[in-house]
Amino acid sequence: MIKQHLRKSGNSYVVTIPKEEVERLQLREGELITVEVSATETHPVLPPDLKEIFERRREAMRAAMEYLAEH
Repeated sequence: MIKQHLRKSGNSYVVTIPKEEVERLQLREGELITVEVSATETHPVLPPDLKEIFERRREAMRAAMEYLAEH
């Protein structure tokens, strides 16, 4: 599945297909293709090493965050 941003070009909207995907599917310019369109939600995902650092810092700062939330 490809996730791309919808962009405006003149009076139309465009979505690009990465070159690697075109090559993988052996598509050719001018060829008729089918595209299924749906909106997608994305959520940032931290790499495991950064997630571990974040979790350690969050635990270390828990008391301070609870104090700030109450005052």
